[in-house]
Order: sequence, then structure tokens, then C-alpha cells
Amino acid sequence: MTKRIPVSFEFFPTKTDVGAEKLRVVHQELQLLNPEFFSVTYGAGGSTRERTLAAINDFNGKGTPVAPHLSCIGDDKARIAELLDLYKSQGIDRIVALRGDLPSGQVGLGELPYASDLVAFIRQHSGDHFHIEVAAYPEMHPQAESFDKDIQNFITKARAGANSALTQFFFNPDAYFYFVDRLQKEGIDIPVAPGIMPITNASNLIRFADGTGAEIPRWIRKQLATYGDDSASIKAFGHEVVVKLCERLIAGGAPSLHFYTMNHVEPNRQLVLDLGLA
Repeated sequence: MTKRIPVSFEFFPTKTDVGAEKLRVVHQELQLLNPEFFSVTYGAGGSTRERTLAAINDFNGKGTPVAPHLSCIGDDKARIAELLDLYKSQGIDRIVALRGDLPSGQVGLGELPYASDLVAFIRQHSGDHFHIEVAAYPEMHPQAESFDKDIQNFITKARAGANSALTQFFFNPDAYFYFVDRLQKEGIDIPVAPGIMPITNASNLIRFADGTGAEIPRWIRKQLATYGDDSASIKAFGHEVVVKLCERLIAGGAPSLHFYTMNHVEPNRQLVLDLGLA
């Protein structure tokens, strides 16, 4: 029997009113699974700021806590302080603190160029009000100089005041266990939740992986290729792969699981149900 651990779900803000209404339904359905929190992403340089705030307003106070993403690169302290004050006034007490991507065409990294700077600023500005989540990269951040340097970057975020972490999605559990082991050897023991990406569409998965530096093991790529456009077979295979990945992570001591929903109910709901985590 699988050990019961908490789950959380990530959404991204939609561009249309129709999309926002659909997302409200997705939120209601996934809330029935009793997640620990929902997170909502924030575009490069705050480019989706208004839509992120609208989604936060839709979900906040409706049972499950909501955690806004907050990125700092190219932004200024005054605007970030304003957002922190707004979230605090709304009763929000969890933030996902990220460096983020520099908007295209923008020059200069801003007053807070790294996620560790943002974490330190949140602590300076808001004390211990917020539970701060940060990003982790078991297979190394795509822009990191080396794995060792990436580990040190994470340690800096933890020591700046991060409470826990959410990883980039991955399909190699050994990379996750090695990453956590390295942190523990450095005296860092904050919880690191594996990020879980359901497999429903081969071309989308490969595009996401190529864009984030996540590795899709060769055997998974080969198997997906054999299915061609047979979406039912891709989904069935993907479900089996992700269930087994989650089972191994849970058995190995993962503290929780964070699902990248892509704003869909399924297959996230089915994964949580089949794992006995609802």
C-alpha cells in the first residue's frame, strides 16, 4: 500500500474569459482531492501579473490555500513589496519565489537578479509571514555552470530563508534521490517535493522537456514514438509510467508531490486516485 503524502497542483493564468471560466471548473474538481495548496504561475518579468492576480482572487478563500508564483528578474523591489503587501492583506501566506526569465528585449537583471535575492528580500520585508517555496533542479538548471554550482545556488536560497522546494519535472527518480542526498550532506534538510508532469501528448512533452532541460529517458521516447498519433495508447502508457515513478518517489521518502496540471483535471485526478493520495 502506498504511503499517504500531500499533493499540490500548479495552474497557469489564462488569456481569455472562456479560459478563466474553464480553469474555475478545473480548480473546483481538483479541490475535491483535498490538496495541500494550488500554485499559480507568473510570466517573465511579471508579464502575466494581472491575470495571475485575477486567478489568485478567484481561488483565494475557497478552501484550499493558494500560492502565487513571484519572479524577480528585471523587476524592482518597490513593485515586489507592493505585491507582498497585497497578498498579506488577502490572507495569503505561501509564495513560490523564482528568478524567472528575463522578458525578451529587456536589458538588465533588475534590483533582485537571483531567486536567493528575492527570498532574502521577502524575509527582510515580510519577516516570517510567508512560507517560501523555491525551485529545485534534480537534473541541473539548464543555465547552471555545473551540477556542483547548481547545488550551491540551491543552498544559498535555503539559507536565505526558503522553507521548502518544488522540483522541475523529471522521469529519473535516481536524479531526485541523488539531489536530495547531496543537500542533506551539506546540512540542508528542507522538504523537496518532486514536480510531476503527466504524459498525455508526446510532442508537447518533448517540447516542454527541451525548453526546461528535463531529460526524457530514451526508453520512454522510443515507446512514445511507436504509438504515433494513437493518443489513447500514449495516455495509457504515460499513466503507467507516471504512477510507477510516483510510487518509487513515495517509497523513497518524497515528502509530497506537486503536479503540473496544464490546467486540466485529467489525468491529474486519476493519478492521485490510483496512488491512493486523495
